[in-house]
Amino acid sequence: MELEQEKRKVNGDITQKGYEKKRSKLIGAYLPQPPGVDQALPQERRTPVTPSSSSRYHRRRSSGSRDERYRSDVHTEAVQAALAKHKERKMAVPMPSKRRSLVVQTSMDAYTPPDTSSGSEDEGSVQGDSQGTPTSSQGSINMEHWISQAIHGSTTSTTSSSSTQSGGSGAAHRLADQSTDVSIDPCPAGVPVSSRVSAKIQQLVNTLKRPKRPPLREFFVDDFEELLEVQQPDPNQPKPEGAQMLAMRGEQLGVVTNWPPSLEAALQRWGTISPKAPCLTTMDTNGKPLYILTYGKLWTRSMKVAYNILHKLGTKQEPMVRPGDRVTLVFPNNDPAAFMVAFYGCLLAEVVPVPIEVPLTRKDAGSQQIGFLLGSCGVTVALTSDACHKGLPKSPTGEIPQFKGWPKLLWFVTESKHLSKPPRDWFPHIKDANNDTAYIEYKTCKDGSVLGVTVTRIALLTHCQALTQACGYTEAETIVNVLDFKKDVGLWHGILTSVMNMMHVISIPYSLMKVNPLSWIQKVCQYKAKVACVKSRDMHWALVAHRDQRDINLSSLRMLIVADGANPWSISSCDAFLNVFQSKGLRQEVICPCASSPEALTVAIRRPTDDSNQPPGRGVLSMHGLTYGVIRVDSEEKLSVLTVQDVGLVMPGAIMCSVKPDGIPQLCKTDEIGELCVCAIATGTSYYGLSGMTKNTFEVFPMTSSGGPITEYPFIRTGLLGFIGPGGLVFVIGKMDGLMVVSGRRHNADDIVATALAVEPMKFVYRGRIAVFSVSVLHDERIVIVAEQRPDSTEEDSFQWMSRVLQAIDSIHQVGVYCLALVPANTLPKTPLGGIHLSETKQLFLEGSLHPCNVLMCPHTCVTNLPKPRQKQPEIGPASVMVGNLVSGKRIAQASGRDLGQIEDNDQARKFLFLSEVLQWRAQTTPDHVLYTLLNCRGTIANSLTCVQLHKRAEKIAVMLMERGHLQDGDHVALVYPPGIDLIAAFYGCLYAGCVPITVRPPHPQNIATTLPTVKMIVEVSRSACLMTTQLICKLLRSREAAAAVDVRTWPPVLDTDDLPKKRPAQIYKPSNPETLAYLDFSVSTTGMLAGVKMSHAATSAFCRSIKLQCELYPSREVAICLDPYCGLGFVLWCLCSVYSGHQSILIPPSELETNPALWLLAVSQYKVRDTFCSYSVMELCTKGLGSQTESLKARGLDLSRVRTCVVVAEERPRIALTQSFSKLFKDLGLHPRAVSTSLGCRVNLAICLQGTSGPDPTTVYVDMRALRHDRVRLVERGSPHSLPLMESGKILPGVRIIIANPETKGPLGDSHLGEIWVHSTHNASGYFTIYGDESLQSDHFNSRLSFGDTQTIWARTGYLGFLRRTELTDANGERHDALYVVGALDEAMELRGMRYHPIDIETSVIRAHKSITECAVFTWTNLLVVVVELDGSEQEALDLVPLVTNVVLEEHYLIVGVVVVVDIGVIPINSRGEKQRMHLRDGFLADQLDPIYVAYNM
Repeated sequence: MELEQEKRKVNGDITQKGYEKKRSKLIGAYLPQPPGVDQALPQERRTPVTPSSSSRYHRRRSSGSRDERYRSDVHTEAVQAALAKHKERKMAVPMPSKRRSLVVQTSMDAYTPPDTSSGSEDEGSVQGDSQGTPTSSQGSINMEHWISQAIHGSTTSTTSSSSTQSGGSGAAHRLADQSTDVSIDPCPAGVPVSSRVSAKIQQLVNTLKRPKRPPLREFFVDDFEELLEVQQPDPNQPKPEGAQMLAMRGEQLGVVTNWPPSLEAALQRWGTISPKAPCLTTMDTNGKPLYILTYGKLWTRSMKVAYNILHKLGTKQEPMVRPGDRVTLVFPNNDPAAFMVAFYGCLLAEVVPVPIEVPLTRKDAGSQQIGFLLGSCGVTVALTSDACHKGLPKSPTGEIPQFKGWPKLLWFVTESKHLSKPPRDWFPHIKDANNDTAYIEYKTCKDGSVLGVTVTRIALLTHCQALTQACGYTEAETIVNVLDFKKDVGLWHGILTSVMNMMHVISIPYSLMKVNPLSWIQKVCQYKAKVACVKSRDMHWALVAHRDQRDINLSSLRMLIVADGANPWSISSCDAFLNVFQSKGLRQEVICPCASSPEALTVAIRRPTDDSNQPPGRGVLSMHGLTYGVIRVDSEEKLSVLTVQDVGLVMPGAIMCSVKPDGIPQLCKTDEIGELCVCAIATGTSYYGLSGMTKNTFEVFPMTSSGGPITEYPFIRTGLLGFIGPGGLVFVIGKMDGLMVVSGRRHNADDIVATALAVEPMKFVYRGRIAVFSVSVLHDERIVIVAEQRPDSTEEDSFQWMSRVLQAIDSIHQVGVYCLALVPANTLPKTPLGGIHLSETKQLFLEGSLHPCNVLMCPHTCVTNLPKPRQKQPEIGPASVMVGNLVSGKRIAQASGRDLGQIEDNDQARKFLFLSEVLQWRAQTTPDHVLYTLLNCRGTIANSLTCVQLHKRAEKIAVMLMERGHLQDGDHVALVYPPGIDLIAAFYGCLYAGCVPITVRPPHPQNIATTLPTVKMIVEVSRSACLMTTQLICKLLRSREAAAAVDVRTWPPVLDTDDLPKKRPAQIYKPSNPETLAYLDFSVSTTGMLAGVKMSHAATSAFCRSIKLQCELYPSREVAICLDPYCGLGFVLWCLCSVYSGHQSILIPPSELETNPALWLLAVSQYKVRDTFCSYSVMELCTKGLGSQTESLKARGLDLSRVRTCVVVAEERPRIALTQSFSKLFKDLGLHPRAVSTSLGCRVNLAICLQGTSGPDPTTVYVDMRALRHDRVRLVERGSPHSLPLMESGKILPGVRIIIANPETKGPLGDSHLGEIWVHSTHNASGYFTIYGDESLQSDHFNSRLSFGDTQTIWARTGYLGFLRRTELTDANGERHDALYVVGALDEAMELRGMRYHPIDIETSVIRAHKSITECAVFTWTNLLVVVVELDGSEQEALDLVPLVTNVVLEEHYLIVGVVVVVDIGVIPINSRGEKQRMHLRDGFLADQLDPIYVAYNM
């Protein structure tokens, strides 16, 4: 057996063997054992049998139609090797989570595969997927296949077509392992680790811990310390070292005597001398000749068209088209004859043709820009063929609609039968070629705009002459043309130069190529054609389709023009094609790649030589060098190389050089890549109608290093990047349009596409349906890749492929991909010929309407220019701060409301120490005065209470508590009532009985499971001895649902106040000391902490008095209150203030607004109320619910002109956008914009500020958001970048003193410094009510002293960051007014990169990012920023949001988002004050309870 094997090796094809050897050497080190091959297996199975080179080619082809433009065996190997390296490191990338409904498996029968044409080309392609060719090496496993198996870890099947047949079933080796393999560190903060989400986050954190590429040395440019890093050139980067290049001259353009003086003259000559000579043969879809256009027919028909254009449109006096006017030519790709007739008709009529693609629908991709071109060219007439005219989209009346953005056109059909015969004496005016415009060729730019390149008649003729000379064209040669004949190489060779030389063109329509990719080769044989014009993909398709066709003979070909030969990725097609067809008579020297551009026409073309010994020029260049614009020849062993072939010599009669791509056009050095520039007659002359752009492109004067121009003639930029190599050979490495400059290095989109396509297995995405472009985020270009995913690939497959593409591009190009998105098949916008419309794709990506089905973002790896994390400086000592402030003349930031002691007011209630006494006094003096009116959802009075009614009701409740509840004074009672009158009566009943009330929001009957536990918790934590409520809620507490949610046996006794005793108490309790407890106030903070604070009788009375003075409340007043009455200022306004001040409170439960949003405002209007209080949720409900109804409300008589103050009761930074839109919306209904203001309360003091009736209006300032992150306040102008508007939180209440202190050092801060707001007031709460009594927390929050300065006063810490600023306004007491601005809660602030961020700022940016984001909440988890967005739209839009959210947070906050979670509307929990409960959300997310639509883990 050994011998057998040796023998086989000796007989093998040595080149193949060398190839295999080199390949295995490249990859061998990284190969894991393929799952199917046992280590100890005899060698036999693995020995490659080396078939002949052509079948080796087939074997590679078996994976179906690979777009040959990007095909390179060596490159594929390099990519495999790079991936294998990554595999060793075995990094786990967390896979995104998707809701089931998003993972819809398309049914395969209903599905039609899309075109698989190549990314940047304009044509579609053939479906070659079914053609998995079995190979000669069926019996054994060949090396190729073995390697691909080893790398992709699919089971080893004996067929070699791994990608089609084995289906990647073995999941043994996956590059990106699933999350199950990850060891999870114990999570901090005791979060359950069992959940899938926290495992993925841990995995993401582990991935991000991986060392990044070292950032380049940076310096900073910005006016502020939060500076973006500007990347400095790497000192070791390659630099050009060659001498300055010399401009290269082409050969002389030799004028041959019988060359015609103009193209029309040539047509006239052949049309009259050889009218029977064939000019053009068109094919039908069966490959049969459809029609032969002779030179005679072309001549007579063109004349007819010319005559009709000039004389039959418009009237005799007012013809529509005059010589020099532009008309557009709209002809389908399968009708070159009609196009040719129309084109020459225009030339004869001296009218300028503008050929464009046939519009397929009203809204083709890019159609608007084409319309703009037609409009700017002043086109009013469109020439078209009969069939095309019939096929255009029509309106119901049969007219052709106006296409989007197009001018109004007259459609004119050019078929002879529709035209009138020119009179005998009419003859076209045939002149020598001059500088008039001959035609305009359209060109689509990188940004999608369409320009028209004007070509003059002399340029047109000279170009035909130069091509004739370069290609050696002779009369009556036959040429096969597969290219689009309307523009570029297809037009220049197949329509123009062919006529000059009386050649015969065989035109192969695209539709025939789709059916029979070999058609062009068959026509070359059939017609013994000398020349063929193709693109590399036509060669590739021929290879895929050719099945040892016996009768092919290509020996007649002397020239095979490869139109896209300038694309470096076309080489492998050329090589492979030669490899297979050499045996069929194809000679190596026949393959002639050429380079062209719309501006410079043909830039260079390889000449057909007779000498087959001279091999074409090749260069293997280092891709790393190229990114710096430097040419470095690389040894083939390196992984990242670009192989380029020459595109021949400079055109006859032209001069060529290369200049630096940006800045002044300076000549390149010999080893430097630049933009190729051409100076010749045979080029375009301008962009039609755009003089500025024309100057930059068509009038370039290349400079030498000494600064002088090299010639006095202008050059034209070709848009091609390359260099002129030894022997004057021109090499092109890419297009300016495809250039992406990332961190100062240049990458070509085509090269990135090629690397992505080299990642096997390719069966998850369509080859050639890949778009690569860059978007600008945070002052640098970021690479985005979009591909179409096949409908049959699984989530996991696609994700695996995506993560490998990222790794491959990282290894080969050393550049990070910012975003990789897969979209469903057939959804990318197409160009008219089926390629991908790049700029439209980019547009869709940026506006969030691409609808991808898979997204992988890698901002962590590729954003390297973030500002340095802030290093915390050692704190400056408090005394130095004070001295500093004194020196700089800054005052210490402190302010106070009016002094309670000095206010003289006839406040009768002041005589009483306790609220219960005030109520008894009012019941005696004004028994029938109405204190409370409760409205129902229809706006009618549901209930009301006079002073005496409230007093009597309270007495009965007191009796009930003593007799039925057997309570002692000082016992705690939980009051579980809906917002209303019962709650108020129960509160005063408790005071009369000497009990301590706690108001609790009742459970929601539709949502007992989540709301009842909170009730239970408050009842337990407050140690309530009994629970008072209504009969209805009693039943609810004992229901089956309640028993499922909590343990109902442990409730304290429940008293039902719907049935009260008839007795009066023997006496009403009077507390012995005003410092004893009056009530407990329980509230859930935004961070999800339940905290109860103690309010003493003294504080309660002081609180009521402070509000009475600030709002000027007395018995004749009416106040409308639309708030939740359970805690904070809301409770005080609902239950206490009316009893103290005697005014009437109109109570509107916020829940009633859900059925009738106008209820609150109608009540305010109807009762002519001057003061009203609401919450943000109420304001938002009105703004959203009544936005469109202001007119009808006006008609119903709604009038808000009497409102003096409308205060939002809040415990957060004022929501300025909401208050402003509310004011704007209801301005028409009489609401004064200055009436709307906010208040500020917190746990330690339930109301610090409240906009009263007197005093200046609330002010707004703009601060720099970047300074805030560093805890500094920097005021800026409105509208300046990074500015954040902050509104003052109302006026400081009487009896309240405020100081701003440093939360860490507790030292006082200066004016306009950001610090914690500390408050001293008689109505401060007296402490937390806790079971265990956490004393340290207690003393810190309620009894803090400054570390220096005034160290005697006892302050309470609010937990809010803010600043004081002295304004120019005057207060009610004549002093200068101090405004307090709240920035946010310390608990909520997130510490990221050493800076302090407030969630609301990031959320505001995110909500602006896309129209479908209705709400957003952010939080951090293990230093990752998690962004949760609510999607208002179809689930298909979910993935659009991921890149947009990432972009906006990077741009505006310099932060990288770690996880983006897309959820349904209403998932983000909101508390009764309308504040987001971010910590609840975080816990829900980590415990996997959100049912998200999509979760993206950014790498």
